[in-house]
Order: sequence, then C-alpha cells, then structure tokens
Amino acid sequence: MAASATVPEPACLAAILQSRQLSPRFQPVVDLAHSRVFGHESLIRGPQGTDLHLPDALFTEARRQGLHPQLELASFRAGVQGFQEREARGKLFLNLSGSALIHYWTLWGPALPAKLLKGSSVDPASIVVELTEHDPLSPHMNALASALACLREHGMRIALDDYGAGGSNLQVWAELQPDLIKIDRYFFDGIGRDERKRHMVDAIMKVARHLGTSIVAEGIETADDLAAVRDLDIRYAQGWLLGRPEESPLDELAPTLQQSLRVRPPAPRPARPGGGTAASLRVQAPAALLHKHTNDDVHRLFLEHKDLHAVAVLDEQQRPLGIINRRDFSEHYAQRYTRELFGRDPCSTFMNSEPVLVDADVSIDQLSRVLVSEDQRYLMDGLIITRNGCYDGLATGETLVRSVTEMRIEAARYANPLTSLPGNIPISRHISALLEEAGDFTVCYGDLNNFKPFNDVYGYWRGDDMILLAAEIIKRHCDPQRDFVGHVGGDDFVFMMRSPDWRDRARRIIADFNARAIDLYDDDARRRGGIEAEDRYGVPRFFPFVTLGVGTLTVTPALCGRIRPEDIASAAAHVKHKVKHANLSLVSESYPGALAA
Repeated sequence: MAASATVPEPACLAAILQSRQLSPRFQPVVDLAHSRVFGHESLIRGPQGTDLHLPDALFTEARRQGLHPQLELASFRAGVQGFQEREARGKLFLNLSGSALIHYWTLWGPALPAKLLKGSSVDPASIVVELTEHDPLSPHMNALASALACLREHGMRIALDDYGAGGSNLQVWAELQPDLIKIDRYFFDGIGRDERKRHMVDAIMKVARHLGTSIVAEGIETADDLAAVRDLDIRYAQGWLLGRPEESPLDELAPTLQQSLRVRPPAPRPARPGGGTAASLRVQAPAALLHKHTNDDVHRLFLEHKDLHAVAVLDEQQRPLGIINRRDFSEHYAQRYTRELFGRDPCSTFMNSEPVLVDADVSIDQLSRVLVSEDQRYLMDGLIITRNGCYDGLATGETLVRSVTEMRIEAARYANPLTSLPGNIPISRHISALLEEAGDFTVCYGDLNNFKPFNDVYGYWRGDDMILLAAEIIKRHCDPQRDFVGHVGGDDFVFMMRSPDWRDRARRIIADFNARAIDLYDDDARRRGGIEAEDRYGVPRFFPFVTLGVGTLTVTPALCGRIRPEDIASAAAHVKHKVKHANLSLVSESYPGALAA
C-alpha cells in the first residue's frame, strides 16, 4: 500500500501572531561591482508543517481576515530580531505595504520608526524599507509620503519593490523618490536572450540615472541573465544564482561566486575606432586600506603626492570600497579640531562609499553614459579603475570627458551624413578588431532591391526616407551590446553581429523593412503592387516594391590566419551579389569555408 502524502496541519493566523511563530529567511542582495554582500532581504515564514508556512498562503489568509497590517508589522519585527540575534552586517531589506505604512502612520505619527523597531538595537541607517503594494496608492500619496519622510529622518532608506508589476509605476517613483528601485524579476527572466526586455530595462536605467536612484535586479537565476545585468552596469542584484533564502545571513559570498564576479566578462563588442578602453585613462596611484589606514595616513598621502586628486579606499582583498576626494578631505582637515577628533579614525570617515567603478576593459564608448548620469561627483572624485574586481588605478573626470569628446569627434568624421551611422573606415576597423578576438561573428551586407526606380519616381527626399527607414529597422533589431551597424553609402548597409540568434534577427529585419517600405509609396502604387519607371537601359517597365536583401558571412577568426578586413568585406559583398542575382532575401555563407574554397 502506497504511503499517503503528508497534508499540512491547519493553522490559526491569530494564534501565530499572538505566539510569535513567524521566522525570517535571509536572501542576499549582492553588490556586483564589489563582489560582496550588500545586504539581505528578510522573507518571512509561518510555522513549519502547517498550511500557512509559505508566505503566499500566509499573506493571502491575512488579507482575507483583514489582519495584513498586523502580519506585516510582526514580519518586520521578526526580521529585525533575527538580523540582530545573528549579528549580521550590511543592509536589512524589510517589506511593508503602502497601506500598512499609512495604517501605522495614522496610528503612531512621528513615533513610527521607534514603534517599528520596538525592542531592537539595530541601527535604523542599516534598514531599507521595501515598499510593496499591488493596490492603487494615488488617493493616499500624501500620507504615504509623510510616513516615508519620517522614516528617512531616522536614517532608513526606501526601496520601491517589484517595479514594473502591480502598483509600482512611474507616478509612485516620481512622487515618493525612493533611494532604490527593485526591478521585477519578469524583466530579467531570459534577458540574456530577449532584446525587448534588455531595451525596457535600459530605458528604466536611463530614468534611474537621471533621478539618482540605485537599481537592484531581482530574480537572477542563470549565468546568462547575470551576464546581461552586468553588461547593463546594474550594480545590485538578487536571485537564487547569487544566494537562496537561508536562516542565517551570509557574511560573504562563496569563493567560487566571488571569483566569477571579480572576472569581468569579455566585452561583448570591441571599442569603437579611436575610442580605446578605460585602461587608457588609468594612472597609478597609492590607495588606503580600510583595516589599516587612518585619516592621518590619508592626509600624509596627499602631502606626499601633490598631483593626487583622490585616494581609493580598499578592503583586505584589494577591492574598492570608496574614494576620498582631495579637496573635500582638505577642507574638512582645515577645520578647527578636525584632526584631533578624527585623525586616528578609520580612513572611511570622509569617503564617498559609492564611487564610479570601471573595469579596465570597458570601452570609452560605453563609459560615455557616466557623462549624462545624475550623479556628477565623478568630475571631482574621478573614477576607480579595476581589473578582475580589484583596484588597478585612478582616472580623472577631466580625462574621461576629453576622451569621450575625442571619440565622438573621430566618429563624426567618418559617419554617414544621412544616417549618422559609422562609414567605411569605422566598419573596416571594427572588422579588424573582431578578427583579433577568438569568437565567431557574422557580417551582414544589406542592399535595397528596386531602390533606384523608386528614387527616380519619388525624388531623393522620399529616397532618403527609405534609407532612413532601413537604418532605423536594422538598429532596432540589432543588440547594441553585441552588434555593430554601419552604412557603406547609398542603400548599402553592413552590420556585424555577435548575437547568437543573428539569423533570426536578420530575418526579422528583412520582414519588418519589407512590410513598412510599402507605406512610402502612394495609394495608386500600393494598389498596383509597384511603380512604372525606366530601367538602366532607358526602357519603361514595372518595378515591384522596394525590398531588403541580406547576404551573411559567418567568420571564424581562429581559422582565418593572416587576413585583411578588406578581404572579409569583399567576401560579404560577394554573398550580397548572390542575393541580388538570385532574387532572394537571405543567403548565408561562411569564411573560411565555401567562399575560401
């Protein structure tokens, strides 16, 4: 006789709350830039072996009984108590709904922070309140803002949880001005292969940079998704790949995970011509060790090194923890009694604990995002250059601005004047850079069929619109982190792809362009399926709609030997001619391979 499945015992929520049977589990929130634990989120559990053990059942029942404010308060306090008992370090993320906060703000007023932390000695500055709410908050925004302001006055930070799902939206973000945004796990599930999700997260990142809000990526469960998060320069992440909810918080990450985070993944695309990498900005500079050096030591460093604009503060593993700006530090030290009061204190006293960290292999092109960020302290503090997660040197904000400006001037010199896409020289340089790397890449040569008669009939203004349409569609379907789009001239485009799904992308480019190109014809031509025009011999004939043909050439650099970029470009053009002459939309070859033979 088969054993019957264990059925969870029924539990009484009121009894659970009265007897304090809630227990927290702590899931790490990881600082990817420093390869360390930034903090933990407290995730509550009911009594083991009951039907209210898991949080979904627990909170569903609380909502049904109207006890959710009481459950949330009990969960908050249980998380604080567990964190305190385990003497954990870092930030503690605690969930509270907007409705519960308003409930207790109405009940306690300015005593809210003290009441939440009742019986605890945990520093309020270590707490991050995660605002969770699936109900509309608009009618209560003023009361909620007052409650959050009170928490901030006591040192707590505010995070907006599950952004992009439920009630977390731009209005809530704008009104409440959270310190952190936790982007919902939906956007990171498969983001390594989903360009739409990548574009959406990138758009959220632009808003966050403008508002000075830090981002946490939720639900990271695969190495591909983690790599995509790091490519997007998201600093904080959380998910089963980085650590599961456990009874005890982590002091530090597992050595294997630390090592994998310290090694920056290979840049998905080479730097643009003349752009170089962050390594070209680097200057050697002494650093201070948090466990060893005091403020007096930093003062001596600045006295000994007159040209030193800042000092990086490192941990025992040479990982950057912060940066000390020379001018700010000197102003503090010039004040009366500062040296006597703080001279022997740890060197972290006057440091910026969130410096701009840049891997030495990151391209200057990718660094240009720093120039438009909301936080402009890099202009005074400069940047910390890292290699494999460890300190490698400093760079000044002035050097970065100059390098980005030079790169943009260089790019503009060779850009196509109509589309602003890189022209022949940048294309050749990019092929050369790709040939120096080990990975395969695919050169796609795109050409518009029946473009000349269209241009003759409708004029060059409409012809320019057709070329701009092609440029816009190609760029939209290429991954900006992995692919490169160039404009040879006229109606010829070259785009080099390292995306693993390059064939599907090429097909989508063709289908999208062919569908939208029809809109540029007049009504009569759309009804007839094309236009009457003279061919190259001056003979009138009927020409169907303009379409896009693409010849693709997959290149394996390891098998190419000594080869010039021009040889690859010529081979790609050869495949494009096959497309043209055979009246096909897509032809694929390899190099070396069929073409080399």
